[in-house]
Amino acid sequence: MRETLFNWLGQDLTGWHVLDAYGGTGALGFEAASRGAARVCLLERDTELLQSLRQVKQRLGAEAVDVLRADALAWMQQASPQSFDLILLDPPFADDVFLEALRRALPLLRAQGLIYLESDRAFGAEALAQCGYRHWREGRAGAVHYGLLEAVVPMPNAAADLSAQPESP
Repeated sequence: MRETLFNWLGQDLTGWHVLDAYGGTGALGFEAASRGAARVCLLERDTELLQSLRQVKQRLGAEAVDVLRADALAWMQQASPQSFDLILLDPPFADDVFLEALRRALPLLRAQGLIYLESDRAFGAEALAQCGYRHWREGRAGAVHYGLLEAVVPMPNAAADLSAQPESP
């Protein structure tokens, strides 16, 4: 999936500002930095993962990467609007927080910005539209659904059910 994502985005992310809201191993964020992103903000709340991310940052000399201990939803609620060109959302599936993560990420996108979302369920086009997004690219690997989304309206309807499938043509 990571290879597909960066094939979609292109090899050069020079100057991009990227938020990896659920840092985990940091693979997506560090990959963005290696492709020239000007700034990558990795958020992680787990102490062990946070320490690992800081070690990887140091080992790679990844100066463009900021590793912060933070709850993604709370951090996004307080972040400056229109700060990011790309927001990576790979929240824990068990927590079922991707709808709220999408809602809070929308104001943080710059014009022409993109959201990358991974989920354990499909996110239908109609439901995404109710949240202020549309599919730009999408795929599936086993049980994981992933896609690049672009904003289409300024204010999302947070009550939308993203598991709804688009209507048949």
